[in-house]
This record gives sequence, structure tokens and C-alpha cells, in this order.
Amino acid sequence: MSVIVLDGGMGVEIAKRYDAAKQGLWSASVLLDRPDIVLDVHQDFIRAGARMIITNTYSTIPSYLGKAGRADDYVALTTLGGELARRAADDSGQSVQVAGSLPPLSESYRPDLVPAVDVSLPIYRNLVAALRPNVDLFICETMSSAIEAHTAASQAKAFGGGKPVYVSWTLKEAPGTGLRSGETIAQAFNQLQALDVDGFLLNCTSPEAIEASITELKGLTDKPLGGYANRVKEVPIGWTLDNDIMNEQREDITKDYFVDLCLRYVARGATIVGGCCGIGPDDIAALTQALEAQS
Repeated sequence: MSVIVLDGGMGVEIAKRYDAAKQGLWSASVLLDRPDIVLDVHQDFIRAGARMIITNTYSTIPSYLGKAGRADDYVALTTLGGELARRAADDSGQSVQVAGSLPPLSESYRPDLVPAVDVSLPIYRNLVAALRPNVDLFICETMSSAIEAHTAASQAKAFGGGKPVYVSWTLKEAPGTGLRSGETIAQAFNQLQALDVDGFLLNCTSPEAIEASITELKGLTDKPLGGYANRVKEVPIGWTLDNDIMNEQREDITKDYFVDLCLRYVARGATIVGGCCGIGPDDIAALTQALEAQS
């Protein structure tokens, strides 16, 4: 079975290199001011072994850009994010796929803040059109509810030029407790059936929750599955990107533990594995080495 190594968390890596990306516009600020840093991070992950990289477009959305009066720039910045990822992939000398990130349009982990469908549809449609020339596939990532995933995926399917569309849900941290919305994996999966989504992933949650849900998904579909966990402790109630409620990092997710969990995902049927928030190039390099040792 061939396994694709995904990259790690762009936001944290960018923030290490650019202080302005730690708040406000978050990782969108670097596209405005230092796009070279985005290119460098993509290249670092590719050198570490990633053969699928995700565009730095998680925060190129009107709600974040509007904090600086730049909401109308979301299409231009999303286009730039796609171009930078494409350049990094094409210049690498490796066979690297570019996945276009279609993120939540309000806050991560907050199904209660998901915008209405009629508000979301045109934004997702424009994001898809902006990314389409430079990506190989789309990932509707960190989707916290069934309707959020359906809304994003429907536009990628309709306007993505026939390119594959993957959906990646974010889960409650306790294994087996479903999406952040409280919906089960099966409920979320069933809501997407009419769209014929091309693959299913789980991201930005505890590695243990991902392992349990890959097993559940394996019983529902034979399409590609994957997981990319974060290093974040349980998300506090009421968290948003800019309020005073802080996310804490899990110190027990060492490099070795991260690799071990990814290998367990593969054993349970995953063919795409990598990392999310707090997972860096060193972790991806260790994962790549471990997978090569098994081949």
C-alpha cells in the first residue's frame, strides 16, 4: 500500500519566523508582507519528505482579513497562496501534490459560529476558483459539522474543474465522540454521499481520536482515508482565534509518539498521513523515515 506523507502545521511554522502572524490576520499576514516565508515553509516540509502540501489559505477568508479592512482581498490572497504552493512543488524536483485548503469561514472548532449556507456558498465558490489553476485537489479541512463540510465540498465539486475533493473533519478530543458538532462520523459521512467525495480525512484534533475514527471510516468506505493530528490539548469552551482563552500544547506528543500514531493510522487503513498545528518539519522527516523503513 502506497502512503502519501502530508505536510505539517503551516501556521505555527510561519509564526516562528514572523511575529505578526501570531495574532490578528494570522497566517494571512505573511502573504501580505513576506510571501517568501510561505515558500520557505513549503520547501522545508517537502525536504522533510512531504509529497502533498496544503496551500497557506486557511486564513485568507473575509472574516479574518476584515480585521484589517482587507476582506475584499480574499480572492487575490487565496490566488497567491495557491501560486506559492505550486511554485514550491514544481521547483522541488519531486513529485509533490498541491492540495487547496478550503477552511472554516468563521472560527475553527466552532460549529455554533458556522455562517449560514447562503452566505458561505459564494465565498467557497470564489475560493475554489482562485485555487483551481494551481492545485491538484481540494481539501475541505477542519470541518466541524456535517453541514459545514457539505457546503464547502459542494462548491469544490461543482466549480473545481473535476479535480478530486477530500473532506477532513475535526473531532472532539475524546476517541469515539464524533465531530465538534456532536454528530457521529456516520452521520457526517452519510450527508456527503450525494456529492461523491473522493476521500476522507480527520485533522486538527487529538491523534487518539483520529485513530479511532479511521477505523470507523474504514467500515463505511473504500475511498482514500487519512489523518493529520495536532499537538493541542482539548479546545476550551468559547475559544476563538483572538480572545483571551488560550490553547495549550500537549507535551506528551513527542516526535516518536506522533510517528507511532501515524503508523497506527496506516495499519488501520490510512493512505495519507501528516500533521496539523504544532507538527513541524522534524516530525514529518521522522515520519518519512519510519515509513521508508517499513517499505
